[in-house]
Amino acid sequence: MSEITDVLAAIESLAAKGERMALATIVAVRGSTYRRPGARLLVPEEGAPIGNISGGCLEGDVADMARIVMSEGTARLAGWDLTADDDAVWGLGLGCNGAIEVFIEPADQAAEVAHALRAALEEEHPICVVTVLESEDDTVTPGSRIVVRPTGDPEGTLGLPVVDAEAIAAARELLDAEHSEVRTFEHGVRAFVEVLEPPLRLLVCGAGHDAIPLVRAATGIGWSPTVVDDRPGLLNHERFPEAAGFVHVNAPEHVTKTAEIDRRTHVVVMTHNFLRDKEYLRSLLDSDAGYIGMLGPSARTHRLLMELAEEGAEITDADRERIHGPAGLDLGAEGPEEIAHAIVAEIVAARHGRAGGFLKERPGPIHDRPAPGTEAR
Repeated sequence: MSEITDVLAAIESLAAKGERMALATIVAVRGSTYRRPGARLLVPEEGAPIGNISGGCLEGDVADMARIVMSEGTARLAGWDLTADDDAVWGLGLGCNGAIEVFIEPADQAAEVAHALRAALEEEHPICVVTVLESEDDTVTPGSRIVVRPTGDPEGTLGLPVVDAEAIAAARELLDAEHSEVRTFEHGVRAFVEVLEPPLRLLVCGAGHDAIPLVRAATGIGWSPTVVDDRPGLLNHERFPEAAGFVHVNAPEHVTKTAEIDRRTHVVVMTHNFLRDKEYLRSLLDSDAGYIGMLGPSARTHRLLMELAEEGAEITDADRERIHGPAGLDLGAEGPEEIAHAIVAEIVAARHGRAGGFLKERPGPIHDRPAPGTEAR
Protein backbone atom coordinates (compact mmCIF):
# COMPACT_ATOMS: atom_id res chain seq x y z
CA MET A 1 0.00 0.00 0.00
CA SER A 2 1.32 3.47 -0.89
CA GLU A 3 1.70 6.34 1.56
CA ILE A 4 -1.29 8.21 0.14
CA THR A 5 -3.57 5.18 0.51
CA ASP A 6 -2.37 4.78 4.11
CA VAL A 7 -3.33 8.40 4.82
CA LEU A 8 -6.64 7.99 3.00
CA ALA A 9 -7.57 4.85 4.92
CA ALA A 10 -6.71 6.53 8.23
CA ILE A 11 -8.82 9.62 7.42
CA GLU A 12 -11.82 7.49 6.52
CA SER A 13 -11.43 5.30 9.60
CA LEU A 14 -11.12 8.26 12.01
CA ALA A 15 -14.00 10.12 10.34
CA ALA A 16 -16.25 7.07 10.68
CA LYS A 17 -15.49 6.97 14.41
CA GLY A 18 -16.04 10.71 14.81
CA GLU A 19 -12.50 11.21 16.12
CA ARG A 20 -10.64 14.49 15.83
CA MET A 21 -7.71 14.85 13.46
CA ALA A 22 -5.89 17.38 11.33
CA LEU A 23 -4.38 16.96 7.89
CA ALA A 24 -1.13 18.74 6.96
CA THR A 25 -0.23 19.13 3.27
CA ILE A 26 2.92 20.65 1.79
CA VAL A 27 1.74 23.27 -0.70
CA ALA A 28 4.97 25.08 -1.65
CA VAL A 29 8.72 24.62 -1.23
CA ARG A 30 11.90 26.58 -1.80
CA GLY A 31 15.45 25.29 -1.84
CA SER A 32 16.41 21.77 -0.78
CA THR A 33 13.52 19.93 0.85
CA TYR A 34 12.95 16.24 1.53
CA ARG A 35 9.38 16.19 0.24
CA ARG A 36 7.56 18.11 -2.49
CA PRO A 37 4.10 19.75 -2.72
CA GLY A 38 1.31 17.24 -2.15
CA ALA A 39 3.08 15.26 0.59
CA ARG A 40 0.74 14.75 3.54
CA LEU A 41 0.83 14.04 7.26
CA LEU A 42 -2.33 13.04 9.12
CA VAL A 43 -2.27 13.85 12.83
CA PRO A 44 -4.91 12.02 14.91
CA GLU A 45 -5.88 13.25 18.35
CA GLU A 46 -4.64 9.95 19.75
CA GLY A 47 -1.86 7.82 18.35
CA ALA A 48 1.04 8.32 15.97
CA PRO A 49 0.83 10.51 12.83
CA ILE A 50 0.45 8.79 9.45
CA GLY A 51 2.45 9.93 6.45
CA ASN A 52 5.60 11.98 6.05
CA ILE A 53 6.37 15.56 5.08
CA SER A 54 10.02 16.09 6.00
CA GLY A 55 11.73 12.83 6.80
CA GLY A 56 11.50 13.62 10.51
CA CYS A 57 12.74 17.23 10.53
CA LEU A 58 9.42 18.95 11.12
CA GLU A 59 6.86 16.30 11.99
CA GLY A 60 6.91 17.25 15.69
CA ASP A 61 6.35 20.96 15.01
CA VAL A 62 3.63 20.23 12.47
CA ALA A 63 1.90 17.86 14.92
CA ASP A 64 1.90 20.60 17.57
CA MET A 65 0.34 23.04 15.11
CA ALA A 66 -2.15 20.36 14.05
CA ARG A 67 -3.38 20.00 17.64
CA ILE A 68 -4.07 23.75 17.73
CA VAL A 69 -6.05 23.39 14.48
CA MET A 70 -8.02 20.50 16.03
CA SER A 71 -8.82 22.61 19.06
CA GLU A 72 -9.83 25.72 17.14
CA GLY A 73 -11.45 23.96 14.19
CA THR A 74 -9.90 26.48 11.78
CA ALA A 75 -7.40 25.80 9.01
CA ARG A 76 -3.96 27.40 9.17
CA LEU A 77 -1.13 28.05 6.73
CA ALA A 78 2.25 27.67 8.42
CA GLY A 79 5.78 28.06 7.12
CA TRP A 80 9.20 26.80 8.12
CA ASP A 81 12.37 28.33 6.70
CA LEU A 82 15.40 26.12 7.29
CA THR A 83 17.74 27.89 4.89
CA ALA A 84 21.10 28.90 6.35
CA ASP A 85 24.55 29.86 5.14
CA ASP A 86 26.38 28.09 7.95
CA ASP A 87 26.28 24.80 9.80
CA ALA A 88 23.44 25.78 12.12
CA VAL A 89 20.72 23.95 10.24
CA TRP A 90 22.78 20.86 9.56
CA GLY A 91 23.95 20.78 13.19
CA LEU A 92 20.33 20.53 14.32
CA GLY A 93 20.03 17.30 12.40
CA LEU A 94 17.61 18.75 9.88
CA GLY A 95 17.69 16.77 6.66
CA CYS A 96 17.23 19.72 4.35
CA ASN A 97 18.22 23.33 3.81
CA GLY A 98 15.06 24.85 2.39
CA ALA A 99 11.69 26.39 3.16
CA ILE A 100 8.23 24.83 3.06
CA GLU A 101 4.66 26.00 3.47
CA VAL A 102 2.21 23.58 5.05
CA PHE A 103 -1.57 23.90 5.02
CA ILE A 104 -3.16 22.28 8.07
CA GLU A 105 -6.91 21.67 8.16
CA PRO A 106 -9.33 20.09 10.65
CA ALA A 107 -11.32 16.86 10.45
CA ASP A 108 -14.28 17.96 8.33
CA GLN A 109 -12.01 19.44 5.66
CA ALA A 110 -9.70 16.40 5.84
CA ALA A 111 -12.72 14.23 5.05
CA GLU A 112 -13.36 16.36 1.94
CA VAL A 113 -9.77 15.75 0.83
CA ALA A 114 -10.26 12.02 1.40
CA HIS A 115 -13.32 12.10 -0.85
CA ALA A 116 -11.32 13.76 -3.64
CA LEU A 117 -8.42 11.35 -3.23
CA ARG A 118 -10.75 8.36 -3.27
CA ALA A 119 -12.35 9.65 -6.48
CA ALA A 120 -8.97 9.89 -8.20
CA LEU A 121 -8.09 6.36 -7.12
CA GLU A 122 -11.40 4.72 -8.03
CA GLU A 123 -12.13 6.60 -11.25
CA GLU A 124 -8.57 5.97 -12.51
CA HIS A 125 -8.52 9.46 -13.97
CA PRO A 126 -6.60 12.49 -12.67
CA ILE A 127 -8.57 15.20 -10.91
CA CYS A 128 -7.57 18.67 -9.78
CA VAL A 129 -8.42 20.07 -6.34
CA VAL A 130 -8.13 23.83 -5.85
CA THR A 131 -7.85 24.68 -2.14
CA VAL A 132 -7.86 28.21 -0.76
CA LEU A 133 -4.83 28.84 1.46
CA GLU A 134 -5.41 32.50 2.32
CA SER A 135 -7.52 35.39 1.11
CA GLU A 136 -7.85 39.16 1.41
CA ASP A 137 -11.64 38.79 1.03
CA ASP A 138 -13.59 37.51 4.05
CA THR A 139 -16.14 35.80 1.79
CA VAL A 140 -13.43 33.36 0.65
CA THR A 141 -12.53 31.01 3.47
CA PRO A 142 -9.24 29.09 3.75
CA GLY A 143 -9.98 25.44 3.12
CA SER A 144 -12.72 26.13 0.56
CA ARG A 145 -12.17 23.99 -2.49
CA ILE A 146 -13.30 23.12 -5.98
CA VAL A 147 -12.81 19.69 -7.57
CA VAL A 148 -12.26 19.72 -11.34
CA ARG A 149 -12.20 16.63 -13.55
CA PRO A 150 -10.97 16.40 -17.15
CA THR A 151 -14.63 16.12 -18.18
CA GLY A 152 -17.85 17.05 -16.44
CA ASP A 153 -18.88 19.94 -14.21
CA PRO A 154 -16.72 21.16 -11.30
CA GLU A 155 -17.85 20.46 -7.75
CA GLY A 156 -17.76 23.02 -4.94
CA THR A 157 -17.06 26.75 -4.78
CA LEU A 158 -14.39 29.05 -3.40
CA GLY A 159 -16.97 31.66 -2.49
CA LEU A 160 -16.92 34.14 -5.39
CA PRO A 161 -17.88 33.45 -9.05
CA VAL A 162 -14.92 35.39 -10.45
CA VAL A 163 -12.51 33.39 -8.29
CA ASP A 164 -14.23 30.14 -9.21
CA ALA A 165 -13.80 30.92 -12.90
CA GLU A 166 -10.07 31.60 -12.47
CA ALA A 167 -9.62 28.49 -10.35
CA ILE A 168 -11.38 26.24 -12.86
CA ALA A 169 -9.27 27.62 -15.73
CA ALA A 170 -6.07 27.05 -13.73
CA ALA A 171 -7.19 23.53 -12.82
CA ARG A 172 -7.81 22.57 -16.45
CA GLU A 173 -4.45 24.05 -17.47
CA LEU A 174 -2.54 22.10 -14.83
CA LEU A 175 -4.49 18.89 -15.48
CA ASP A 176 -3.13 19.01 -19.02
CA ALA A 177 0.37 19.75 -17.68
CA GLU A 178 0.09 17.06 -14.96
CA HIS A 179 1.57 19.57 -12.52
CA SER A 180 0.59 21.13 -9.17
CA GLU A 181 1.40 24.64 -7.97
CA VAL A 182 0.22 27.61 -5.92
CA ARG A 183 -1.68 30.31 -7.83
CA THR A 184 -2.96 33.74 -6.82
CA PHE A 185 -6.40 34.80 -8.07
CA GLU A 186 -8.62 37.89 -7.83
CA HIS A 187 -9.33 39.39 -4.37
CA GLY A 188 -5.92 38.24 -3.15
CA VAL A 189 -6.97 34.60 -3.07
CA ARG A 190 -3.94 32.33 -2.87
CA ALA A 191 -4.74 28.69 -3.59
CA PHE A 192 -3.04 25.33 -4.00
CA VAL A 193 -3.96 23.93 -7.41
CA GLU A 194 -3.20 20.26 -6.91
CA VAL A 195 -3.38 17.58 -9.59
CA LEU A 196 -4.12 14.20 -8.02
CA GLU A 197 -3.01 11.30 -10.18
CA PRO A 198 -4.38 7.78 -9.77
CA PRO A 199 -1.81 5.00 -9.36
CA LEU A 200 0.28 4.23 -12.43
CA ARG A 201 -1.20 1.28 -14.31
CA LEU A 202 1.42 -1.34 -15.13
CA LEU A 203 0.52 -3.96 -17.71
CA VAL A 204 2.72 -7.05 -17.45
CA CYS A 205 2.42 -9.14 -20.62
CA GLY A 206 3.52 -12.62 -19.66
CA ALA A 207 2.68 -14.53 -16.49
CA GLY A 208 5.99 -16.34 -16.13
CA HIS A 209 7.88 -16.87 -12.89
CA ASP A 210 9.90 -13.65 -13.21
CA ALA A 211 6.72 -11.58 -13.57
CA ILE A 212 5.87 -12.33 -9.92
CA PRO A 213 8.56 -10.08 -8.35
CA LEU A 214 7.79 -7.32 -10.89
CA VAL A 215 4.14 -7.29 -9.83
CA ARG A 216 5.22 -7.32 -6.18
CA ALA A 217 7.66 -4.43 -6.66
CA ALA A 218 5.09 -2.34 -8.52
CA THR A 219 2.45 -2.88 -5.85
CA GLY A 220 4.96 -1.99 -3.15
CA ILE A 221 5.20 1.60 -4.42
CA GLY A 222 1.47 2.00 -4.93
CA TRP A 223 1.12 1.15 -8.62
CA SER A 224 -1.74 -0.90 -10.01
CA PRO A 225 -0.27 -3.92 -11.88
CA THR A 226 -2.38 -6.02 -14.24
CA VAL A 227 -1.10 -9.35 -15.59
CA VAL A 228 -1.90 -10.34 -19.19
CA ASP A 229 -1.51 -13.77 -20.73
CA ASP A 230 -3.14 -16.13 -23.20
CA ARG A 231 -2.87 -18.95 -20.64
CA PRO A 232 -5.79 -18.50 -18.21
CA GLY A 233 -4.41 -21.08 -15.80
CA LEU A 234 -1.61 -18.69 -14.83
CA LEU A 235 -3.88 -15.71 -14.15
CA ASN A 236 -4.87 -16.01 -10.51
CA HIS A 237 -4.21 -14.43 -7.11
CA GLU A 238 -2.60 -17.58 -5.83
CA ARG A 239 0.24 -17.01 -8.29
CA PHE A 240 0.08 -13.20 -8.22
CA PRO A 241 -1.34 -12.20 -4.80
CA GLU A 242 -0.47 -8.52 -5.30
CA ALA A 243 -1.98 -8.10 -8.78
CA ALA A 244 -4.74 -5.53 -9.16
CA GLY A 245 -6.29 -7.53 -12.00
CA PHE A 246 -5.87 -9.99 -14.83
CA VAL A 247 -6.56 -9.87 -18.56
CA HIS A 248 -6.91 -13.04 -20.59
CA VAL A 249 -6.18 -12.53 -24.28
CA ASN A 250 -7.05 -15.16 -26.85
CA ALA A 251 -3.87 -14.19 -28.68
CA PRO A 252 -1.12 -11.62 -27.95
CA GLU A 253 -2.03 -9.53 -30.99
CA HIS A 254 -5.36 -8.72 -29.33
CA VAL A 255 -3.90 -7.09 -26.23
CA THR A 256 -4.60 -3.48 -27.26
CA LYS A 257 -8.24 -4.30 -27.98
CA THR A 258 -8.70 -6.42 -24.85
CA ALA A 259 -6.83 -4.38 -22.24
CA GLU A 260 -7.62 -0.74 -21.53
CA ILE A 261 -4.42 1.06 -22.51
CA ASP A 262 -4.10 4.83 -22.25
CA ARG A 263 -1.11 7.18 -21.93
CA ARG A 264 -0.93 6.44 -18.18
CA THR A 265 -0.40 2.75 -18.92
CA HIS A 266 3.16 1.43 -18.84
CA VAL A 267 3.75 -2.01 -20.35
CA VAL A 268 6.42 -4.65 -19.86
CA VAL A 269 6.51 -7.55 -22.33
CA MET A 270 8.16 -10.60 -20.79
CA THR A 271 6.90 -13.88 -22.23
CA HIS A 272 10.40 -15.19 -23.15
CA ASN A 273 8.89 -16.33 -26.45
CA PHE A 274 10.07 -14.40 -29.49
CA LEU A 275 6.91 -14.85 -31.56
CA ARG A 276 4.60 -14.05 -28.65
CA ASP A 277 6.61 -10.93 -27.82
CA LYS A 278 6.50 -9.84 -31.45
CA GLU A 279 2.71 -10.05 -31.54
CA TYR A 280 2.38 -8.19 -28.25
CA LEU A 281 4.66 -5.46 -29.58
CA ARG A 282 2.81 -5.30 -32.92
CA SER A 283 -0.42 -4.61 -31.04
CA LEU A 284 1.14 -2.17 -28.56
CA LEU A 285 2.47 0.01 -31.39
CA ASP A 286 -1.17 0.97 -32.01
CA SER A 287 -1.77 1.86 -28.35
CA ASP A 288 -1.23 5.04 -26.34
CA ALA A 289 1.07 3.32 -23.83
CA GLY A 290 3.70 5.77 -22.63
CA TYR A 291 6.35 3.13 -21.95
CA ILE A 292 6.92 -0.29 -23.54
CA GLY A 293 9.60 -2.38 -21.89
CA MET A 294 10.95 -5.48 -23.63
CA LEU A 295 12.80 -8.17 -21.70
CA GLY A 296 15.95 -9.55 -23.26
CA PRO A 297 19.07 -8.11 -24.92
CA SER A 298 19.02 -5.13 -27.24
CA ALA A 299 19.82 -7.34 -30.24
CA ARG A 300 16.57 -9.23 -29.61
CA THR A 301 14.52 -6.01 -29.48
CA HIS A 302 16.27 -4.76 -32.64
CA ARG A 303 15.34 -7.97 -34.43
CA LEU A 304 11.74 -7.75 -33.24
CA LEU A 305 11.44 -4.23 -34.63
CA MET A 306 13.20 -5.16 -37.86
CA GLU A 307 10.84 -8.10 -38.51
CA LEU A 308 7.78 -5.99 -37.68
CA ALA A 309 8.93 -3.31 -40.12
CA GLU A 310 9.54 -5.93 -42.82
CA GLU A 311 6.00 -7.20 -42.24
CA GLY A 312 4.56 -3.73 -42.82
CA ALA A 313 4.29 -2.30 -39.32
CA GLU A 314 4.85 1.44 -39.10
CA ILE A 315 7.42 2.23 -36.42
CA THR A 316 7.90 5.93 -35.79
CA ASP A 317 10.68 7.75 -33.97
CA ALA A 318 8.21 8.33 -31.13
CA ASP A 319 7.63 4.58 -30.94
CA ARG A 320 11.36 3.93 -30.71
CA GLU A 321 11.56 6.51 -27.90
CA ARG A 322 8.95 4.73 -25.78
CA ILE A 323 10.28 1.22 -26.45
CA HIS A 324 12.91 0.22 -23.88
CA GLY A 325 14.77 -2.97 -24.67
CA PRO A 326 16.34 -4.34 -22.64
CA ALA A 327 13.95 -2.98 -20.01
CA GLY A 328 15.46 -1.57 -16.82
CA LEU A 329 18.24 0.70 -15.63
CA ASP A 330 21.85 -0.42 -15.85
CA LEU A 331 22.22 -1.54 -12.22
CA GLY A 332 24.10 -4.75 -12.86
CA ALA A 333 20.94 -6.54 -11.72
CA GLU A 334 21.03 -10.31 -11.43
CA GLY A 335 18.03 -12.55 -10.87
CA PRO A 336 14.29 -11.82 -11.12
CA GLU A 337 14.05 -9.70 -7.95
CA GLU A 338 16.86 -7.28 -8.86
CA ILE A 339 15.74 -7.10 -12.48
CA ALA A 340 12.21 -6.25 -11.32
CA HIS A 341 13.52 -3.32 -9.29
CA ALA A 342 15.69 -2.16 -12.21
CA ILE A 343 12.59 -2.11 -14.44
CA VAL A 344 10.50 -0.24 -11.86
CA ALA A 345 13.33 2.28 -11.44
CA GLU A 346 13.52 2.87 -15.19
CA ILE A 347 9.77 3.47 -15.39
CA VAL A 348 10.06 6.06 -12.61
CA ALA A 349 12.91 7.76 -14.50
CA ALA A 350 11.01 7.66 -17.80
CA ARG A 351 7.90 9.18 -16.22
CA HIS A 352 9.91 12.12 -14.93
CA GLY A 353 12.08 12.57 -18.01
CA ARG A 354 15.26 11.59 -16.20
CA ALA A 355 18.20 9.49 -17.40
CA GLY A 356 18.46 7.45 -14.20
CA GLY A 357 22.10 8.16 -13.39
CA PHE A 358 23.81 8.73 -10.03
CA LEU A 359 22.36 11.71 -8.13
CA LYS A 360 25.85 12.74 -7.01
CA GLU A 361 26.68 13.36 -10.66
CA ARG A 362 23.60 15.51 -11.32
CA PRO A 363 24.79 19.08 -12.03
CA GLY A 364 21.61 20.79 -10.80
CA PRO A 365 19.19 20.31 -7.91
CA ILE A 366 17.67 16.89 -7.23
CA HIS A 367 14.15 18.18 -7.82
CA ASP A 368 12.91 20.39 -10.62
CA ARG A 369 12.59 24.01 -9.59
CA PRO A 370 9.06 25.33 -8.93
CA ALA A 371 7.63 27.74 -11.45
CA PRO A 372 8.26 31.44 -10.64
CA GLY A 373 5.73 32.75 -8.13
CA THR A 374 4.86 29.32 -6.76
CA GLU A 375 7.66 28.86 -4.26
CA ALA A 376 7.27 28.96 -0.50
CA ARG A 377 7.40 32.46 0.90
